Amino acid sequence: MRTNIPARLDRLPWCRFHVLLVAALGITWILDGLEVTIVGSIGPILQDPRTLHLSAQAIGGAASVYVVGAVVGALLFGWLTDRFGRKSIFSVTLGIYVIGVLLSAFSWDMRSFMLFRCLTGVGIGGEYAAINSAIDELIPARLRGRVDLIVNGSFWIGAGAGAGASLFLLSGNMMNIDLGWRLGFGVGGVLGLVMLLLRRWVPESPRWLVTHGKHSESHAVIAEIERRVMRCTGASLEAVHESLMVYPRKVFGYRYVLRAMLGQYKMRSLLVLVMMVAQACLYNAVFFTYGMVLTKYEHVSATKVGLFILPIATSNFLGPLLLGKYFDTIGRRRMIFSTYAISGVLMLLVAGLFAGGQLTALTQTLGWAAIFFFASAAASAAYLTASEVFPLETRATAIALFYAFGMIFAAGTPWIFGELIGAGGPVPVAIGYGFAAVLMLVAGFTALRIGVDCEGRSLESIAPPLSSSS
Repeated sequence: MRTNIPARLDRLPWCRFHVLLVAALGITWILDGLEVTIVGSIGPILQDPRTLHLSAQAIGGAASVYVVGAVVGALLFGWLTDRFGRKSIFSVTLGIYVIGVLLSAFSWDMRSFMLFRCLTGVGIGGEYAAINSAIDELIPARLRGRVDLIVNGSFWIGAGAGAGASLFLLSGNMMNIDLGWRLGFGVGGVLGLVMLLLRRWVPESPRWLVTHGKHSESHAVIAEIERRVMRCTGASLEAVHESLMVYPRKVFGYRYVLRAMLGQYKMRSLLVLVMMVAQACLYNAVFFTYGMVLTKYEHVSATKVGLFILPIATSNFLGPLLLGKYFDTIGRRRMIFSTYAISGVLMLLVAGLFAGGQLTALTQTLGWAAIFFFASAAASAAYLTASEVFPLETRATAIALFYAFGMIFAAGTPWIFGELIGAGGPVPVAIGYGFAAVLMLVAGFTALRIGVDCEGRSLESIAPPLSSSS
């Protein structure tokens, strides 16, 4: 069949429809940021005998288990998303997250805490695959880069909220600290429940529908989207003349995915893998254990850790917000190189100063804020690249695979840094930071060499659908 749905979606003006879409789906990153920061902030609190009385190694292990759960969730729900559609899966994954995070609030020992953190990770991992593919397929091509970066950067709205909440919940002034850390997880659960209701309004991807043989349904959905946009803007839409021939299939198995990724798109696969591994190692190295670094080396009170995480979270959100437009103007390849390389160089500098004992809690926090202004845009660009450079029928699966590969490489990072912190002085930790910095530099130069110029192009022109050829 011949379809003009991609062109109809890409020519839509930005309006309230897109804002609500981004809000309903982008909650994933806010929730993940809330999770990571709450865990990073409560790490020292969970070592208190009045709470779960965990060791530094156990806290790092719990963070690693969360990452392992995210890998499992991404692989499972990535395939299901390409098989059964975006809309039917992203409600399931958010529901799993809500169950996991609420159960985390009722943990009674190390084993229960790790089990529930793993379940929470399964939900978050599934969300990444389902949501990234849905957003990219519904956002106009000319705005896709900046919107994707801002959505991924919204992780840090959650991180900032988690840091701010920790100051109140973990102070011990308003409530018992054992109740405070539990309420921190409860906040994420309640927010997730609200978003479950909002997502009922989000349509299925018309692009997915047409490539899976649901021709009449795809045209009904795109017609409803256009009606919403015209009601919003009060203007008529320009005619569309571009079309694409597709040969729909109901199932695209891993054989098709791997044949595309390891054959025609093998260099793109290498690019995304390197980018994913680098950013995952960097973030897991820092954020799951930063609370312990501050309390052990800078003698910050465990109840005030959130005060130092808050400016870093703010910088992380400002990076994609302020730099995002340049990914659509200067271009993907040059901006990816710049953000990865600058953050890597700055991290080497901070690691050296940290090893020499020349940083205070304040200067170390300012150093990380500078690093993550660029690293956050780089990490967001990794997810953007994974969702742009592969065919539509494999998009969610490809995102899941590369997310999983990156997380598998980085899964042990929180545990390793827990061991490095427990080992003694700052030099071992600084060496770990230096390794993460080198990975960022490697990723930057890889993007410069084999990156793809996706700015302003439709998804179908970047990677034609598998169904566009018989």
